[in-house]
Amino acid sequence: MKSSNTNARTVVSGSTEFPWKWSLSELEKRPKHGHTVFSCFSCGGGSSMGYKLAGYDVVGSCEIDPDMMKVYKQNNHPKHSFLMDVRDFLKLPDEKIPEELFHLDVLDGSPPCSVFSTAGAREEGWNTEKVFREGQAKQRLDDLFLYFIAIAKRLQPKAVIAENVKGIIIGNAKGWVNQIVKGFDDAGYTVQIFLFNAARMGVPQKRERVFFIAHRKDLKYPKLSMEFHSKPIPFGDVREPYGKPMDPDSMQAKLLKYRIPTDRCIADINERVRKVKNNGFSTPINRDEEPVQTIVSGSSLYRMCDGLLMTDKDIISCQTFPQDYDFMGQSVQYICGMSVPPVMMAKISEQVYRQWLKGGDADEDAETEEI
Repeated sequence: MKSSNTNARTVVSGSTEFPWKWSLSELEKRPKHGHTVFSCFSCGGGSSMGYKLAGYDVVGSCEIDPDMMKVYKQNNHPKHSFLMDVRDFLKLPDEKIPEELFHLDVLDGSPPCSVFSTAGAREEGWNTEKVFREGQAKQRLDDLFLYFIAIAKRLQPKAVIAENVKGIIIGNAKGWVNQIVKGFDDAGYTVQIFLFNAARMGVPQKRERVFFIAHRKDLKYPKLSMEFHSKPIPFGDVREPYGKPMDPDSMQAKLLKYRIPTDRCIADINERVRKVKNNGFSTPINRDEEPVQTIVSGSSLYRMCDGLLMTDKDIISCQTFPQDYDFMGQSVQYICGMSVPPVMMAKISEQVYRQWLKGGDADEDAETEEI
């Protein structure tokens, strides 16, 4: 059995190091370049902390969920915070919006993506109102991306970075992508679409996410070129020595006693042992020799090494959240599962700074990975 590694492995982008193991207090020591960010759908601040790691000044956020806003404020200390739906933010008169938000370098956002996830209902949830966990309010989620673009049109930041699930570029969801691209164009922005895997970006997790990265047309920025080749960080290098216990009489605990090294989820054991198919695909079993599978907000996450649940510390490390992050009693898995890994956003936003905002050349090893 491998024990937790006490020395955090670092990943390097240019001259900057982004460790998977870090603390909030270290942000004060990071070099700053002064470019500003405002974050929408900020949740617990995964993206915001990534921008800060890369030297940005995150001046504020907009979030509909009061519990998430409380946690965001505790850990990110925004100068300006708006506890409201982005649709209500759009209705605010100019005098209610701080002047500096009309002079942003980057508008950031991760529009709620559960209706596009391949693990969800997808088409059944489009064009309908429903009570979702995001914000704990009855609302439509599929069109929030377009309202986010409307905020960009109003605030006119130099660049826009938006994250979403891979499912948004799969199947019928591609129709939404066409609307998003048209929305950016109508708002005066040129957009590129990238698919990145966090496991190649210094994150101990195989998390594939789509990023829409746009700039104002009048700025004439060059086409972004980005590809990341960090060495994958295996779970065995970052996990805690012992997992989180669970009810020994539960079906999952009994099934895990029959696990073999090739099992990737509970469904594999169900099919082999109980002859039950398609039951347990959303409950991954993470192996020591590779990065963990995507950390989601609500499913059980298991460890192959001991057949137990991943601990909160395991989740924090694999999501590259700071070790001293204050979750204020909220679910660690929910906040991490709903967030962009900070190191992932640090890698992306650093290249946006280097190639666009700073006006410098791209790294020699930065090749295109655009969809």
